Amino acid sequence: MEPNADPNRLRLATAGDIHCNEERAEQVAAAVNALPGDADIVLLAGDLTTHGKPEQAKPLAEACAALDVPVLAVLGNHDWHADRVDDLAAVLADGGITLLDGDVARCQVKDHDVGVVGVKGFIGGFSGSHLPDFGEPILRELYSATSNQVEALERGLAQIELCTTKIVLLHYAPTVTTIQGENPGIWAFLGSDRLAAPIAEHEPDIVLHGHAHSGTFAGQIGPTPVYNVAIPVTRQDFWLMDLELNAPAGSRVH
Repeated sequence: MEPNADPNRLRLATAGDIHCNEERAEQVAAAVNALPGDADIVLLAGDLTTHGKPEQAKPLAEACAALDVPVLAVLGNHDWHADRVDDLAAVLADGGITLLDGDVARCQVKDHDVGVVGVKGFIGGFSGSHLPDFGEPILRELYSATSNQVEALERGLAQIELCTTKIVLLHYAPTVTTIQGENPGIWAFLGSDRLAAPIAEHEPDIVLHGHAHSGTFAGQIGPTPVYNVAIPVTRQDFWLMDLELNAPAGSRVH
C-alpha cells in the first residue's frame, strides 16, 4: 500500500500480547511484514515475549528493523518473567524499537507533534477488588509499585500536555470497562483504576493496553477512548485505527 498521504490522519498499528519466541518467529515476522504501508506509527502494548528471554525478542526486533516508522513499546508481565529486562531491552533497541518505561516519546508526524507516554502499569484492582495499602509489608510493596506507575504516568502526561496529539501506552488495564468478560476473581491482577486518575485529568486522545485476553476491546475513561489491543481480543496481528488530527478531542478515533 502507498504511504498515508492524508495530512490530517494518523494511522496507528497496535498490538498487545504478541508472546514472541523462536517457535513463532516466522509468524511474527509475517505479521510485521504484512503491515500496510500507510501506518504512521507502531505501538506495542507489552508481553512482547513469552518468558522475557532476549532470544525470544530477536524475531520481533529483526522484523521491526525493516520498518521506516516509529515503533514504540512497553513491557508486560511476561517480559519480566526471566528477570533479564536489560538484555531484552538491548535486543529490542537493536531492532529500532523504542522501549518506554515511564518515559515519553515525541514524534513529528505530518507536522503534528505526537506525544506518547509509555508505562507498564501494574495490579491493584477496581471497584470491589482493590488491593489496600495496609497489612503485611509485601502487600504494601505491591501497592507502592502501582503508585510508582501512576506517578510516572502523571509525569509523562504533564510533559506532553502541549503536544497536538497525546497517546498513552500501557500493558495493564486502567479501567474496568476493557476487562469485562474476564473472571471477576482475577480483576485485581489485570490492572488498576488508580491509573485512570491521571488519564481523567489530562484527557489524552487515546489509551491502549493489553494483558486482559478475555476482556473487551473498547472502553473509556471520561471522554478518553480506551482500547484493549491484546491479540486474543482483537483476533488480528495488528489492529489499525485512525486518529483524525484536526477533529475535536474525544471524537478523533476511527
